[in-house]
Amino acid sequence: MINFEKELELFKPSLEVEAVSETIVKSDLTDMADIMMEIMKEIKDK
Repeated sequence: MINFEKELELFKPSLEVEAVSETIVKSDLTDMADIMMEIMKEIKDK
């Protein structure tokens, strides 16, 4: 049987996951709301 408490103590996150996480947090991603706001601004300016 798996001892989950012991497994959690031994857990070490993957370095790749940490690197990807930092990259995602640092990047400026455009989401759907940003795109819609830009479209609405362009329509209003016409």
